[in-house]
Amino acid sequence: MPLGISPPVVSTVNREANATPLAKAAGYSDWAKRELDHFILAKLNESGLSPSADAEPATLLRRLHLDLVGLPPSPEAITAFQKRIESDGIDSALAAEVDALLASPQFGERWGRHWLDVARFAESSGKEANISFPYAWRYRDYVIDAVNADLPFDRFLAEQIAGDLLPYDNDAERARLLIATGFLAIGPKNLDEMNPLQFVADVADEQLDTVTRAVMASSVACARCHDHKFDPFSMQDYYALSGVFASTKTYFGTAVSPSNRIGGDPLVLPLGADAPILHPSIGKQRVEQLKTQLASLKKEQQDRLAAAMKARRSGGDAEKEFSIRDALRIFWTTGGIEGQLEKVDESGQALPLAMGVIDRQRIINSPLLERGEINKPGRPVPRRFPQVIELSDAPQVPARHSGRLEFARWLTHPDHPLTARVMTNRVWRHLFGAGLVRTMDNFGFSGERPSHPELLDTLAVRFMADGWSIKKLVREIVLSRTYRQSSAYREDAFRTDPENRLLWRASKRRLDAEAIRDAMLVVAGELDSARPVGSLVGTKIGDRPISLIGLDPNIPADLDGSKHRSVYLPVLRDRLPDVLDLFDFAEPSLVTGDRETTNVPVQALYLMNSSFVQSRATALANRVQREADGHEQRLRHAFVLCFSRAPDAEETKLAAAFFDQNQVNSDNDQQSQKLFASYCQALLATAEFRNLD
Repeated sequence: MPLGISPPVVSTVNREANATPLAKAAGYSDWAKRELDHFILAKLNESGLSPSADAEPATLLRRLHLDLVGLPPSPEAITAFQKRIESDGIDSALAAEVDALLASPQFGERWGRHWLDVARFAESSGKEANISFPYAWRYRDYVIDAVNADLPFDRFLAEQIAGDLLPYDNDAERARLLIATGFLAIGPKNLDEMNPLQFVADVADEQLDTVTRAVMASSVACARCHDHKFDPFSMQDYYALSGVFASTKTYFGTAVSPSNRIGGDPLVLPLGADAPILHPSIGKQRVEQLKTQLASLKKEQQDRLAAAMKARRSGGDAEKEFSIRDALRIFWTTGGIEGQLEKVDESGQALPLAMGVIDRQRIINSPLLERGEINKPGRPVPRRFPQVIELSDAPQVPARHSGRLEFARWLTHPDHPLTARVMTNRVWRHLFGAGLVRTMDNFGFSGERPSHPELLDTLAVRFMADGWSIKKLVREIVLSRTYRQSSAYREDAFRTDPENRLLWRASKRRLDAEAIRDAMLVVAGELDSARPVGSLVGTKIGDRPISLIGLDPNIPADLDGSKHRSVYLPVLRDRLPDVLDLFDFAEPSLVTGDRETTNVPVQALYLMNSSFVQSRATALANRVQREADGHEQRLRHAFVLCFSRAPDAEETKLAAAFFDQNQVNSDNDQQSQKLFASYCQALLATAEFRNLD
């Protein structure tokens, strides 16, 4: 749907008149289980197609678990699901399973990660300097908690865009709202920029681009240098919105160092919130020493600068009095000391710090820059929102505030044509492998049209009517008959719709990097489901250049040394853990609603040679040998753990041949254990393990 074409009203398609009679004519009068099924079935019938049969219960359960919580079901869960089907029927069994998964804390870890992709979450600045962000993990945890609490999506957006401007009842709530604004602070930054005005303009531009892409799937930032070439955004729109973010101060918490010219203050959280603190206290005596050193450096700078000016006036050598090297030494040393002092109070006690934003003391309107160049300012453009979307009773930007809160209210206005549709489309993509609009982050004229526009409208309206609840939207979709379909190939349907845009079957999907890694830990019985406090960046790396962390023997070489869920792995721009880097993790500098899926040799090499995979295979072998007796039962147990099914006759035969060929005569000898671990590694490396049927 092109930008701004129609408001999010329920489609004029009459489901009773258009969907149900077609279903009856095709012999599928009782196929639909949810409202959305009628839209899918109507489109299928228009093309002469029919839906596929339901997937096998174990296959459906595995799909459901990996989609909702990102972890494979246990053998016990499979057995319990089968028994519930026998006693209560598939509809009741499925609903009960879905409700349990939605209530699980693992749901927030899975679906929070989806939003972190969109929010371009990372723990370093990226670009030339690439300095670590030691407080970014607080925003990650905020997102996971918000998703688990089913925070209404309109409120979720308001907190991230303008949490500092929202009312609060206590210190804990104030801290949570400040942390939420980390959404605007965690973006990539050129900390080597020499022009401070250029840096501020670039930060505002990146924030504007992120918000409009993430929420509206349309980038107003394309109008920075000229009117948008495809969508109806003008330069006036851009600079009107730019003023909102230029009136916002960003706290990102890095100190000036020899690696970067620009530092950013950390955001101090209320002490009453009892937020975890990962950096140490330094004591009052050390604070006094640092203050003395800082004062000495500043005096040296003043004295040497005065001497240089005097020498210049008298025709002497100013460079001898105050050289560039002297200036840089004082600049870097001063920045480092100020960075240490910002982490503690006057007594040297560590302060709870975060990344985030607040309004600047001076609220401004941004000038329109000719060709976007900072040194060519024109007349200031009053702050407002893009004019192409006209809303009744739209909020106005106040004179004394940045306008971020009003912008959030404008974005979540019930008549806004994009916000609900875009988020609905994001949810659909994670459950079916492709969005109803396949260009996830582009709903503009250069993006694709929706495959089922009326369905997208209807789901978006329902999403808002249900209180902007992500969990209710997910529940509605996964309880549909469309979601239950088998992925079996059908030649007649494939010839008509080879890309499965009409959803005549479930699409096979490769698991994302986190699910592959987490599934290995689960089947090996090693997953630590507790949330770690902080992250590797906050506890060991700190605020230092990423290029230096490889020199620290306390930091694992591939940054993947934990057994916690993958959502808690460090996300450093340009330095990702191996498993994330190799299996198409989202680019953490960009809004990413749809990750790429590649199949390249280096992935196979990782599965064969990685110490992480080999360790999980050994643990899986040990688990199977503990929990099952006899060779055949152990092979079966390994299959159920890895694939949620028993091996078929051919697979059993091939396994027997593998062990016979290697002359295994004992279940207890070292050779047997090593061979069984190799077999388990082969299971972990299969396409079936890393793909969703």
